[in-house]
Amino acid sequence: MNIKGQALYAQMQSMASQARSVSAEMKPLQQLTEVNPSQSEFSTLFKDALKTVNTTQVEAGELRNRVEMGDPSVSLVQAMIAAQKSSLAFEATVQVRNKMVEAYKDIMSMPV
Repeated sequence: MNIKGQALYAQMQSMASQARSVSAEMKPLQQLTEVNPSQSEFSTLFKDALKTVNTTQVEAGELRNRVEMGDPSVSLVQAMIAAQKSSLAFEATVQVRNKMVEAYKDIMSMPV
């Protein structure tokens, strides 16, 4: 194997100067710690979805209680539909959570 010292040294010098120019162009640490706008949008959407599911469950519980107490303004059908909506929303939330945990595990097991 024939390695030429001058060519190798010149290549190393070139790579070192490229590394110095890249490090000078890098953003300051303050700019790197800013929150990604898409990340904040996702967290806002997720929080809103959880609030909606919670509201649906609370409303279903209230309707159920009113039916149990004999309130004539609330029908059994309304209470059952609200309960089914609440159940479906909760199941969907659990599925989203499971997918997020699965994606997190996949990302964490990726080689760096």
